[in-house]
Amino acid sequence: MSYVDEVLEVVQKKNADQPEFLQAVTEVLDSLRPVIDANEELYRKNAILERITEPDRQFIFRVPWVDDKGQVQVNRGFRVQFNNAIGPYKGGLRLHPSVNLGIIKFLGFEQIFKNSLTTLPIGGGKGGSDFDPKGKSDREIMAFCQSFMTELSKYIGADVDVPAGDIGTGAREIGFMFGQYKRIRGTFEGVLTGKGLTYGGSLARTEATGYGLLYLTQEMLKCHGQSMEGKTVCVSGAGNVAIYAIQKAHQMGAKVVTCSDSTGWIYDPEGIDVELLKEIKEVKRARLTEYAAARKSAEYHEKKNGEHGVWSVKCDIALPCATQNELDIEDAKMLVANGVIAVCEGANMPTTLDATKYLQQNKVMFVGGKAANAGGVATSALEMSQNSERLSWTFEEVDSKLQDIMITIYHNIDDAAKRYGVEGDYVAGANIAGFEKVVVAMLAQGVC
Repeated sequence: MSYVDEVLEVVQKKNADQPEFLQAVTEVLDSLRPVIDANEELYRKNAILERITEPDRQFIFRVPWVDDKGQVQVNRGFRVQFNNAIGPYKGGLRLHPSVNLGIIKFLGFEQIFKNSLTTLPIGGGKGGSDFDPKGKSDREIMAFCQSFMTELSKYIGADVDVPAGDIGTGAREIGFMFGQYKRIRGTFEGVLTGKGLTYGGSLARTEATGYGLLYLTQEMLKCHGQSMEGKTVCVSGAGNVAIYAIQKAHQMGAKVVTCSDSTGWIYDPEGIDVELLKEIKEVKRARLTEYAAARKSAEYHEKKNGEHGVWSVKCDIALPCATQNELDIEDAKMLVANGVIAVCEGANMPTTLDATKYLQQNKVMFVGGKAANAGGVATSALEMSQNSERLSWTFEEVDSKLQDIMITIYHNIDDAAKRYGVEGDYVAGANIAGFEKVVVAMLAQGVC
């Protein structure tokens, strides 16, 4: 049995109740077979795969808070510090009812390689809670965030672990958490990213993941003799990533015709009106039914089981920006039949394994989230740099650095794929490029 298969067998036994984590580990290790087989003796002796698939530490804690009716509520908080071989742990805090240890471990494991790809010195981690911020008052959000940070503050720091936002955790939540951290620790430090501009945040952070997704997509198309100009694009999601991916795609001359939220999706053949979408989602925090009501060209479709949603619309480029496993094999078949040429992930692992393989087999250019959506964490690391220097860069400075990082990521994953005989397989290329940097650091630092 190969070293990869031995480790996969052990990981599956240890984590049998964590399907998302197992999916991520299987996908990564399978794609790493060429580099692992070439260095099997060294990696086996140093237990590289065992160490990289087992978190350094993981915390689960109770989060009690009081709602507006005076009732005490209890949620569960998580933080997984996965690997800090190349820098402090870095990864978002997800607030969503679906959050459990397996999902946090999957996200933290992916973060190791994503953060490595940014070329910046940050390790991999992730956290969150099964708390649902939807429908909660600002006071309830603050009560939860303060209780959550009271416990989390014991394990994080500017040079230890620097959390950020994620699904359900925006500027409001980060602000409440930062205030509580400062209150408890008595220090003003860059311990969280995604902060407000008045207290250490970075310009372009809001736009970073969506913009970065398009910078990489555009560079890939350019290297294949194409461009975004005139392309029809389908986007899923209507959160931060989706909104700014749509905005940047329009700036590049493409037309985005779909977006979605948890209850339904929009098809707008005239192109999504970004300002209207921002008003509904960022200001009103309302549903997409309001978009359709305000725009005659738009069709609203309620989500139904078995329906393909945004992926049923004919497009050249598909950008899944919502959540994990949202694009399945049937969706992939429909996209291929409709002539899609590229799929780039704006969310974390939104494409199932069988869908990914189907797209690759049908010569669709496919870039996974650890490369394509690395713009967010890259800009978070740039925020860390600004905090360390006590400086604030202009939007143009940050955006320029982001664009350079995303272009470099594309060429690094393309080069890694070519070096190991899997040219065009950007999933393998991303995993290999991210893995190589982490392994060099792990070997240099000894058994730790």
